[in-house]
Amino acid sequence: MSKTNRIPSEKQLAPMFERLVNTYLSNGDNELLSRASEDWKEDPTNIRKTSIICTIGPKTNSPEALLSLRKSGMNIMRLNFSHGTHEYHASCIENLRKSFDLEPGRPVAVALDTKGPEIRTGMVKAGEFSFKAGHQMTFTTDEGRKPDGDDKVMYIDYKNLPKVMKPGKFIYIDDGTLIWKVIEVGDNFVKVESQNAGKLSSQKGVNLPNTDVDLPALSEKDKADLAFAVKHNVDMIFASFIRDAANVHVIRDVLGEEGANIKIISKIENHQGLHNFDEILKVTDGIMVARGDLGTEIPPWKVFIAQKSMIARCNIYGKPCICATQMLQSMTSSPRPTRAESTDVANAVLDGADCVMLSAETASGQYPNEAVEIMNRICLEAESTFCYMPFFNNLRAITPRPLSTEETIALSAVTASLEEHADVIIVLTISGNVARMISKYRPRAPILAITRSSATARQLHLSRGVYPFHYNKSDFVAKKEGKMTIAEIEAWQNDVDRRVAWAMAQGKEMGLIKPGHVAVAVQGWRTGSGKTNCLRILHCT
Repeated sequence: MSKTNRIPSEKQLAPMFERLVNTYLSNGDNELLSRASEDWKEDPTNIRKTSIICTIGPKTNSPEALLSLRKSGMNIMRLNFSHGTHEYHASCIENLRKSFDLEPGRPVAVALDTKGPEIRTGMVKAGEFSFKAGHQMTFTTDEGRKPDGDDKVMYIDYKNLPKVMKPGKFIYIDDGTLIWKVIEVGDNFVKVESQNAGKLSSQKGVNLPNTDVDLPALSEKDKADLAFAVKHNVDMIFASFIRDAANVHVIRDVLGEEGANIKIISKIENHQGLHNFDEILKVTDGIMVARGDLGTEIPPWKVFIAQKSMIARCNIYGKPCICATQMLQSMTSSPRPTRAESTDVANAVLDGADCVMLSAETASGQYPNEAVEIMNRICLEAESTFCYMPFFNNLRAITPRPLSTEETIALSAVTASLEEHADVIIVLTISGNVARMISKYRPRAPILAITRSSATARQLHLSRGVYPFHYNKSDFVAKKEGKMTIAEIEAWQNDVDRRVAWAMAQGKEMGLIKPGHVAVAVQGWRTGSGKTNCLRILHCT
């Protein structure tokens, strides 16, 4: 082999690699080299951008426990309405309020997770029965068999089961641990054969993979739960088993005028939801990648593809996305997660998720605070390796033109923050829309969202990189209609300057803003929502 074709030695490669890194990473625009140059020994960024959602259960339903979760990093409190009474969930909301009496702090949102329409088996007369692989039995829709199922006949509460099944299809029971193959279909029954040995007990969940079902968008229980959400000023609904855009519209109609400001986060957990994802994304306020049921509806080796695709499409559309289910599952009984779990959380952050969620880990686990603290650390580390410039450039390149005025300002604010190496982006907002648009473009700089709406402040936890602050000083009364006088304009601008100064003080207190550095401020040209069109570069003192 000639010298010119000889493969360079490791010693020769080192300075070559260093030159490449210095050349391309000066602008941060080469994702591959950025990944290759990561050093695990380096400290991460000092503030987390990804929000953490904690499910509350008996283990954590007290003012003291909720205060501990807040200190550990909880941003959104999830109430799982598959379990518990309205009285119990009301106590969770009251205890969260009491935790702020113990120690004030930044806002925490409340999410109601609906039980949703689901399919379940009936009762087993003997409590449970065992079976071997190859066991044959009948699943019936005859309600007469609901209370006394056995290893020969078992009730399933989906009336149209025989209509949607055919020989060769599969029925999964109990989170997919029991797999049955359909071998015969009758008027009100399907005959099945077990594909594995196991035990079946009462009221287990049923999944029908690759089968369209016509369940209602909401059960009667769900409707009562949504009324609870309106009554108790819940900030967002995690809507289970959303299959199409019509399901979202039904939920919005049930929430009504009183619940018009409640955000709807659609949980995608079956193949119908995946198939209709784009139409759902257009009408929903956000998406949850609910990997539990999804992993039984589609092959487990396809779940990661669905996750990456859904998160990417949410990023492009500018809608918040939550990654959920079994993220740190082993921490229900262990003080440390598995290596695979840690990597799973980090990959969700690198995929672009706005929020990551804990379920049993904080609801019933033995180490709820440790789970939040470790998730916090994983998010910090992952965010430190996120390639902001390639993401920004790619998203900007594919964003359709013309843009709205608000999105033009949001895009300009992120551009300015990158060019100026700004410490923070300050947004004065009423509805939170501009803060969400800025979050869409994933700036390096934290977004400090200052709002007089406490609900907006809480809901902005859904958007990555946004740090919401409730500004409750009301020394200026906005004029909603008509032309503003010179005196009113001056009073309003003084109020704007006070809010910006207050935001700067908050940023300094958090250690985000340093003297001599730059901040980008975004505001409206007059009072009211939808008036944002001003951008300022501020030099911090």
